Amino acid sequence: MRDLRNRTSQVIDAVRAGERVVLTVHGEAIADIVPHAQRSRWVSGDLLRRELADWAADPGLREDLDELAGQTLVEL
Repeated sequence: MRDLRNRTSQVIDAVRAGERVVLTVHGEAIADIVPHAQRSRWVSGDLLRRELADWAADPGLREDLDELAGQTLVEL
């Protein structure tokens, strides 16, 4: 904490440069100071559909879940 207070501008410069800084108190890691992620405020519909398709669950998952619905752990 003392270093953070005494060297705040250096810590901020390091984080701006992409470094992750670990904040410690008496040698115990308390928090990570990390660069803020860059995000776009607007995504086109086509890009959103492509991204969602890449992250979609296994197509058979719905059938598997429907099969298991209502069963207890004992029945599984």
